[in-house]
Amino acid sequence: MITQILSTMLPVFLIAGCGALYGRFRTPDIQGLNVLNMELFVPMLVFAVLADQQAPLQEYGGLALAGTVVVLGSGLVLYPLARLLKLNLKTFLPPMMFNNSGNMGIPVLVLAFGEQALPAAIVLFIVEMLLHFSVGLYILDPHTSIIRRLRLPIVFASIAGLSVNLSGIVLPGWLLESLNMLGEVCIPLMLFALGVRMLDVDFSDWKLGLIGAIACPASGLLLAWPMIALLDLPALQVTSLWVFAALPPAVLNYMVAEQYQQEPHKVASLVLISNLGSLVVMPLVLALVFAAGYV
Repeated sequence: MITQILSTMLPVFLIAGCGALYGRFRTPDIQGLNVLNMELFVPMLVFAVLADQQAPLQEYGGLALAGTVVVLGSGLVLYPLARLLKLNLKTFLPPMMFNNSGNMGIPVLVLAFGEQALPAAIVLFIVEMLLHFSVGLYILDPHTSIIRRLRLPIVFASIAGLSVNLSGIVLPGWLLESLNMLGEVCIPLMLFALGVRMLDVDFSDWKLGLIGAIACPASGLLLAWPMIALLDLPALQVTSLWVFAALPPAVLNYMVAEQYQQEPHKVASLVLISNLGSLVVMPLVLALVFAAGYV
């Protein structure tokens, strides 16, 4: 079990560490890399996985529902805590709801459970992203237009991939292989960018960051447990949901907060200290998953 955990987490830490080391001596255009990743490589991977007829997406409806409950439910569960501690709801709740299903979730699931976990990882990633750019932006600015929220390459890639899969259209092998090769660039690039971002950790709001590092995975796992009990999910989907529920806040929360001028420095502390905390949380969750015999 220890070997499995190390083989999963060490590549994640090493690639992120390379990003941190490179960023320490250089100033790479991470914003440009993230734009390229989110507008090209990630949509290609999403489309390729969803369009592949070997991934029966009708079997992932329960997982998508459970992922939705984890994301939205985290906001409801932590609302009383935010009010009790007199935290700004727009600053605290979005990072607690919208987790790092891209930069960390996809690589961890693929490394831990192999390529067969990729469809589940993509489904959960799509759920989180669509909710982030709909509900998440609405929380920050209720007046943001729906068109602006959904005018994203990943949305079009999701719709196109689902349409191809559900219609029964079989794409040529050479086309899927090309899309997969380009799409798989996004996984190490996500981790590399995450490592560079780690250099921006601001410990001035360390108390808020520590609260987030505990509250984010705790609320997710608390909500995942009843969904697993209620839904008859396959073992691989159960493990994927546990990992998804324990993920730290997405780095994208900081970028969105900066765009909307919603206390970006506090959001940065929440996001980055929580991601540092995941160095402890994720191995523990993987250990519990392996010990429970789901895989």
